[in-house]
Amino acid sequence: MDLDGCGEQVPVNVSVMKYRFADCVLDDASHALTRQGKTVPVEPKVFDLLHLLARHAGEMVTRDRIIEKIWNGRIISDSAITACVAAARKAVGDDGRRQAVIRTITRRGLMMATEVAVDITDVAASRRAEQEPIQRIRYARNSNGKRLAYAVTGTGPPVLYYRSMGVADLGAEWRIPAGRAFFDFLRDQFSVLRFDPLGSGQSDHSSPEFDHSRQADDMIAVADAAGIDQFAVYSTSGAVLPAVRLAVQYPERISKLAIIGGYVDGRVRRRAATMPSPDSLKAMIEEGWSKKESAFAQAFLTSYFPEGPVDIVRDLIRMMQSATPVETMAEHRDAINDDSIADILGDIRCPTLIMHGRRDAVHPLSEAQKLVEGIPRSELVILETANHLPLLGTQAFEVFKTALADFLAA
Repeated sequence: MDLDGCGEQVPVNVSVMKYRFADCVLDDASHALTRQGKTVPVEPKVFDLLHLLARHAGEMVTRDRIIEKIWNGRIISDSAITACVAAARKAVGDDGRRQAVIRTITRRGLMMATEVAVDITDVAASRRAEQEPIQRIRYARNSNGKRLAYAVTGTGPPVLYYRSMGVADLGAEWRIPAGRAFFDFLRDQFSVLRFDPLGSGQSDHSSPEFDHSRQADDMIAVADAAGIDQFAVYSTSGAVLPAVRLAVQYPERISKLAIIGGYVDGRVRRRAATMPSPDSLKAMIEEGWSKKESAFAQAFLTSYFPEGPVDIVRDLIRMMQSATPVETMAEHRDAINDDSIADILGDIRCPTLIMHGRRDAVHPLSEAQKLVEGIPRSELVILETANHLPLLGTQAFEVFKTALADFLAA
């Protein structure tokens, strides 16, 4: 059985990943499998199948997706698939009877049935100067005298990377390997300004700000403190709402706007009849958000990142739970769910890049299409993912970071 050919290719990443499961290690940099410390020779398609299952550990990978990723969607016989699965099981010390590592879900697909740990190594960092860069957090004051924590890293054209409260903590995200790898990628090309919105991270928690126009004013206050006159803006998810207002309120300051996972109308506006009321959502958050290993927090983030990787999602859960008090998180959810920027999109004057996952279930692709229709100088890049935002270790992440860097550098 010839198992050679083009399977799921591992991109050249800023970081490389090792997947540890059972007594095996799968290294996506060297394209190698070791078991009990010894190299196990595997055909390319067998490696690609193991890599696909390890990346989605604990989740069912459908037969159609296996064919799409491993055989590039070509028509393939059942016997060829069976042979590849059998070879993968043999390589990891499993078999079709025990199915301790690779489980068959009858007539549907396969699942990595054992726990997988992911080691992330930043290759780019090992090639840079020996001195580890230090993040220096500074503080600015907004027009109300509230303290805003910010940091500037890297050299090059200035970019404000704006994240909304709930996912913003300068200290914590600097220590998350996946987040740090992305920051290092950006700071190699740009001067990156990040800050924690009021109510989150290292900024003032006493008076959180939920008015998106005033959040835009806070961005200007931080840029002024950092001595940056004109800059590009990169924003994610709910942070798009104040970022769009920033571009409208301060057109002379904004050179470009990049958006990922954004939307025009909050979910309450879109589906008022079927969405939970703000009070119900608050009750859910207050019940589970602050609890360690909370099932609610796990379910909440999994709905945003169904394709994982699982270890990165767990890091995000821990950061989000510590970044923002539960009461602030609940009010923030109300603010973004009930907002709309439909009436101001036409006032954006800067070039705008919109990126969105094709199968994003949190905010559907139709919301990105509404952004493109409404913003005069905009373009759309569709990412082949169900994740709300692409995460390190996925193919969509490579497409995303290239599109973002090319747009910001142009």
